[in-house]
Amino acid sequence: MTSTPRIAIYGAGMVGNYLGGRLHGHAQVCFIARPHVAARLKNHGLTVSDLHGHHQHVPAATLDIATQLDTVREADAVLVTVKSAATAEVAHELAEILAPGTPVISFQNGVRNTAELRAALPTCRVLSGMVPFNVAQPEPAHFHQGSSGALMIERSTALSPSLLSAFAAGGLPLQLCDDMQAVLWAKLLINLNNSLNALSGLPLREQLAQRAWRQCLALLQREGLRVLQAAGIRPAQLTTLPAHWLPTVLSLPDALFHRIASRMLAIDPLARSSMWDDLQARRRTEVDYINGELVVLAKSKGLRAPANARIVALVHEAEQSYVRWEAPALLKTLLNS
Repeated sequence: MTSTPRIAIYGAGMVGNYLGGRLHGHAQVCFIARPHVAARLKNHGLTVSDLHGHHQHVPAATLDIATQLDTVREADAVLVTVKSAATAEVAHELAEILAPGTPVISFQNGVRNTAELRAALPTCRVLSGMVPFNVAQPEPAHFHQGSSGALMIERSTALSPSLLSAFAAGGLPLQLCDDMQAVLWAKLLINLNNSLNALSGLPLREQLAQRAWRQCLALLQREGLRVLQAAGIRPAQLTTLPAHWLPTVLSLPDALFHRIASRMLAIDPLARSSMWDDLQARRRTEVDYINGELVVLAKSKGLRAPANARIVALVHEAEQSYVRWEAPALLKTLLNS
């Protein structure tokens, strides 16, 4: 790999554009984007910012934007940031282009994507990654990191010093991990709030500040933890508290929660979940790969996950006709599932 790595980002959406913007100038970044996204980047350039004060604009003339995959052939690494439902299609396309040994990193929600990519790309070095923070688009071609956390990635010799250096120089140091499946399951438990936030219609910080919404999340997480225990899966600890303590803390009265768990509310005031963005844009959501994943796992163990199954159904209904829920009504619905 060259001293300035060539990184292709397949899926220039919220996460892909944000990562690419931060890496720009520290790596040769190529954005593989849908035509309307490519047009927006060519018109506006790319702006990235975060809740800690970072603000960076990349002029359109300096961006390498493509809608076809030919440019990926020469990539030193490929970051896959598409929605989970598109993983199989992406893997098939990359299989026809990538050179053997090319690192392919999945920075996607859910727990299945790496396995799908590996099955289709047996000669590549496919690695699991995890993005802990929220990314929103406050303006066209402006991508804002609204919460904190370090990128995590599977430890591997495929990660060259120059690739690691590019991420670090871009303010996104990669935290190496030996058990990414445990990390992905832990992230999935946290991401159970994505659907609740989408149904609430509220910014994340405002939603999590309300006990009734946190009680909904606690219910979903308790159900998920029971399923994971039955499956012999132990989620990693991604927050200051172990995963099995989170439902108890989330259920605390507002004043006590704000005092004990203030870090959970260290979120940009306008940040919302990507699932909310999908519903507003009338796009298919990833609920089947988050809440739905627990429903499938429960069934495989002869169990049920009724609250998460109910959320899956409600989000699919919202994909057709968006309805904003109030927390007490949703909590009652989940308890009666």
